[in-house]
Amino acid sequence: MKIKTTNSTASSPEIVERQYKYWRRRIMYSLMIGYATFYLVRQNFQVASTRMLTELRYTKMEIGWIFTAFALIYGGGKFLAGIICDKTNARWFMPIGLIGSAFCSIFIGMANSLWVLTLFYTLNGAFQSAGWPPVSRLMTQWYAPSELGTKWGIVNASHQIGSIIILLVGSKILELFGWRYVFFIPAVFALLVSIFLFERLRDSPRSLGLPSIEEKENLLNDTGHSDDEEITLREVFMEHILPNKSLWCVCMANFFVYIIRMGFFNWAPMFLQEAKKSTVMGAAYMNVIFELTGAVGGIVAGWASDRIFGGRRNCTSFYFMMVLILALFMFWYMPSESIFVNTAFFFVIGFFIYGPQTLVGVSGAEFGSRRAAATANGLTGVFGYLGSAVSGFGVGAIAHRWKWDAVFIFFVFCAIAGAFFFMLNWNRTSQCYKVKS
Repeated sequence: MKIKTTNSTASSPEIVERQYKYWRRRIMYSLMIGYATFYLVRQNFQVASTRMLTELRYTKMEIGWIFTAFALIYGGGKFLAGIICDKTNARWFMPIGLIGSAFCSIFIGMANSLWVLTLFYTLNGAFQSAGWPPVSRLMTQWYAPSELGTKWGIVNASHQIGSIIILLVGSKILELFGWRYVFFIPAVFALLVSIFLFERLRDSPRSLGLPSIEEKENLLNDTGHSDDEEITLREVFMEHILPNKSLWCVCMANFFVYIIRMGFFNWAPMFLQEAKKSTVMGAAYMNVIFELTGAVGGIVAGWASDRIFGGRRNCTSFYFMMVLILALFMFWYMPSESIFVNTAFFFVIGFFIYGPQTLVGVSGAEFGSRRAAATANGLTGVFGYLGSAVSGFGVGAIAHRWKWDAVFIFFVFCAIAGAFFFMLNWNRTSQCYKVKS
């Protein structure tokens, strides 16, 4: 049953709790459906890339440069979208971004020229950047720090949900209809979901006549500003971004995390087919395992950071990275075409790379405070997609010149560097709120 709200702040704790419960549930599943759909019109390029490489006669380095162009535009766009999102209503960001991505996907499906493909996949990166900033804003508006890690991990699973759907469904579309329909069919679905999102999403609790999360949970805001006070661009940078050493450490850690994560995201289908002699569907199933375990890893990391490590997101990430280093080294050191061995390593690598990736988003939003959560999260995204850009042309060049073994040595060194920057924030916790005495 839909619960009605009024324009005035509800005074009864029971009514507030009931309305919070309804809107949290509604916003959470809408965010998950929305962001998962972004992946349908984004990772479809990775699904189709091997067939495109053959039919259109492109090289790995040319495909790698397309990935890099996307990553650069996506990273910069994510930061800009975060700034705008913090100053405006987050409700319409997702639908607009999804509509733009859907049309870019349609144009990619009609293209033959390398330059046209690069243009529209890069433009797609700009529209894709409008997807995650509203998530970070809405999550910090609706959840207190004591539960944010767990809830963030659940919503972050939308990455994997979208990836799994497009890997399975997209690979089947590829086999039945060809690579162009891998772009057309998801685009139509994305247009329908954009309408759903606009109807479902709402901005902050204040916009529904509810008290803010700090008022509801009896928390103090240490920013010195009221929850609904508009933040200026100068305040964003001078108070929340530039002097924030902890945030910059998170950004650097995310740079190295994303080299590994996007290295697997972009190149695993091709790697499995070339180095492990996998079929198209076999590679798709292996990537599904990677994404499934990644979803579990993100949720477990969020829960552990809340319940075991007392909000110390970076301490949790450090331990995850240490296991990841070992898993990457073993995967490189013991090459095998065994399905069992490859499945086991994909399970471990997916679990332990998506844990830190999830917690980077949480700690970035917390270190930036709730008034600049989307901007701070966008900044971590800039560094993440600079890492993604490196994984595009860098992995492509390494694989082209020194083969796949060298790629995994490169990944091991990146994991060590990421662990180092997480270690610098070992005991850092959220400074956004303090419980009232």
